[in-house]
This record gives sequence, C-alpha cells and structure tokens, in this order.
Amino acid sequence: MMAPNSSIVALMIPVLIISFLRASSAANFYQDFDVTWGDGAKILNNGELLTLSLDKTSGSGFQSKNEYLFGKIDMQLKLVPGNSAGTVTAYYLSSQGPTHDEIDFEFLGNLSGDPYILHTNVFSQGKGNREQQFYLWFDPTADFHTYSILWNPQRIIFSVDGTPIREFKNSESVGVSYPKNQAMRIYSSLWNADDWATRGGLVKTDWSHAPFTASYRNFNAQACVWSSGSSSCNSNSWMNEEMDVTSQERLKWVHKNYMIYNYCTDSKRFPQGYPPECVMNTTS
Repeated sequence: MMAPNSSIVALMIPVLIISFLRASSAANFYQDFDVTWGDGAKILNNGELLTLSLDKTSGSGFQSKNEYLFGKIDMQLKLVPGNSAGTVTAYYLSSQGPTHDEIDFEFLGNLSGDPYILHTNVFSQGKGNREQQFYLWFDPTADFHTYSILWNPQRIIFSVDGTPIREFKNSESVGVSYPKNQAMRIYSSLWNADDWATRGGLVKTDWSHAPFTASYRNFNAQACVWSSGSSSCNSNSWMNEEMDVTSQERLKWVHKNYMIYNYCTDSKRFPQGYPPECVMNTTS
C-alpha cells in the first residue's frame, strides 16, 4: 500500500469537519489539561505554566482533555536540573488498550555535568521496540525548548526547536502497521525509574536533591480533535506535510552528530535482519 492520497485520508477519518478554530497559541493549562496523579503537579501563572515534581513519596503527571487523530503538537519543556539521575520525564501521545498506538519522547536524567538522553519510540497496534536515542546540542535544563510531534497519515516527525531528529514513515506497504485509526491523548509524567533510566540502573536517584521539578509552557495543537466518532480540525495544512531538502539535511546532521542508539542498526538485537520499516526510514 502506498502512502494514502487525499481520498484515502477521507476514508480513514469517518467524519472530518474542517472548522478553523482558534489555535492554542496562548495555551491555558487549566483549559487544555487535567492533572491525573501526584501532589507535585501544579498549574501556575493563570494557567500559563505547569510544573511536575518528584519526591521520594510520589511522582506526578497530567493528560490532555482532548483526544487527537493526527496533528502537529508543540510543547516547551525545561527539564530537571542538576543531578537528575534515575528520573524520567515522559511526554507522549497514546491511545488505550492492549493494541494501543503511542509516540514517545522520554528524557532520561543523568548525573550533574553529564548529558540527558532523549529516548524516542513509536508503537503501532501494541508493538513498539523502535527505539532511537539522542544527546541534545544544548543544556535542556537551562531554559525552555520546544519539542514537537508532527503526525499525519504519511509520517511521524519528531523535532526539537524546529530541527527534525527522527522520521517514522508509514510502512504499511511492507507489512508494518502504522498509527492511523486510534485517537490519542497527550500525556506527561515525572517519575522515578532508577532501576533502568541511568546507565542501565547502575546510578540510583539521589533523594537529597528532591524535589525534582520539570516545567511546561506554550502548548500548541494544530490538530484534529476526536469526539463522539468524528474529527474536528483547527487547521489541516500539516496533513500532507513532509520534510524539505533543508530539513532532511538537518536530520542527517542530528543523526551523524547526536544519535547514540538506533534499533535499525543494532545487528546483535536483530541477527536475522532488521525490521522491514528500517529500509524506508533510513537517512543515508
């Protein structure tokens, strides 16, 4: 199956009502999100800022009020500073159930002076194991930076401050399922994962540095909101968006200089051959 054309896209979205609603450029966390767990989640500055905190008692998390079926999602994050070893700040899209779809950013903390690891993954029909990991080219704890997910019927693009770091193309033509039928909410959480997060669990969380805090602002969703079996979009210019030549070169730059793990080149993990989508998602 080739990448869907506009008629197929229309079939995949049962009722697509294009209504040009106000984009959430001036995000209000009271309006767009619910705190779902932990006492450490706080909405501040009249809804313009959200913080998550982790202490030895509990982490914290939030989720979007809306579900989305395709869109372009931006969020600015400032990560836990200092010794963040053992902590994970997760920011992702996900549906529910055993055959869920999911698009992941996870930020793995580290000792002071050592870089964060940005872990990405894509699940479709409950199958993940598509990890790519990166260092960042800046200190993500010193200021806010924009982390973006473009999700349309042809591709998923992960970006940082407008620079693409990963593209996952629709590979249904080679028998690989693709997230296209399940609406997803936005989730984020800050939690203790010192059994695996830092150096494979060798470095544990130092609770003397608690509480650990991550901050969020400037949420923006140009997306199709899914409700009662239909989809309403505030814009659809991204529905067929793809990377231009400049973006492709920036993606190659990231992969050459900052990628530290790619499941598509892990021959020990896949001695019988790489997963079929790897051929379609190469940057070479």
